[in-house]
Amino acid sequence: MESVDTESSPAALFSDDLEGRTHADTVVLDGTTVAYWRYEPVRVTPETRTILVVHGFRGDHHGLLRVADQLPEMRLIMPDLPGFGSSSAFAAAEHSVENYGRFISDFMAALGLGPDTVLLGHSFGSIVASHYVAAHPGAVAELILVNPIAAPALEGPKGLMTKLAVLYYEAAARLPRRLGQGLLRSQLIVRIMSETMAKTRNKELRRFVHAQHSAYFSAFADRESLLQAFKASVGGNVAEVAGSLTLPVLLIAGEKDEIATLPDQHTLLALLPDAHLDVIPGVGHLIHYETPEPAAGFIRRFLKDHSA
Repeated sequence: MESVDTESSPAALFSDDLEGRTHADTVVLDGTTVAYWRYEPVRVTPETRTILVVHGFRGDHHGLLRVADQLPEMRLIMPDLPGFGSSSAFAAAEHSVENYGRFISDFMAALGLGPDTVLLGHSFGSIVASHYVAAHPGAVAELILVNPIAAPALEGPKGLMTKLAVLYYEAAARLPRRLGQGLLRSQLIVRIMSETMAKTRNKELRRFVHAQHSAYFSAFADRESLLQAFKASVGGNVAEVAGSLTLPVLLIAGEKDEIATLPDQHTLLALLPDAHLDVIPGVGHLIHYETPEPAAGFIRRFLKDHSA
């Protein structure tokens, strides 16, 4: 069992039940050691579902802890994606959307997760999850996308900043190892990213967000796998497979999200055969940190509506 890191996670932001629900484990898949965490329900009810969670780029399972805490009647399974957190990089494969989808398939098979499973993806995880579902119809029952990447990152107003970010990751991969690692793990750059994404005016919550990014944003396996994963994160989006997502889909968007903008969410919604969009006001790309309560409420209602 892994306890919650209260040094970077103020106790007031988590319930007393979370630590008791937490169980850590590992599994080896095709030579890659994958760390994952299970958050068991406090009490099993007719509404209890198993939700497999796919985190975002440069994140790990810690990022979704507040959402897990707000769903005490659910069973959540949260792996660190290969190359991030406590999981090793793919042993002999590129860190692409396709290979992360293959990982989901292998992971579900190893844990015996069947078609009644709910799949949830945040940010880059929304790309991985949606592409996996499009390639494996019937593999999961419902799809939940939080801050989904709804449009191409290299196009439109965000295109220039994305191209600059590509240059940043490419330069860090090519520099001598010490310099490259220093650039990628620079606390100054991490703080600038964190300040840009955080929208809350709550000082304690803002400190928590910055502490989380400081503690976990640099937990990646190596520069090469990070560069591959970044290119995957900006090279794909949910809209390109939207027509194949015929299962019930929930989109949870932030009103002030500058990475996955609200107009793009409405465009994506129109492309999905069976979808619902919930928008949380006043928050950007950090719904999982800043507004887990309303996000959990939307998830709970969505799953109840589709329980049959």
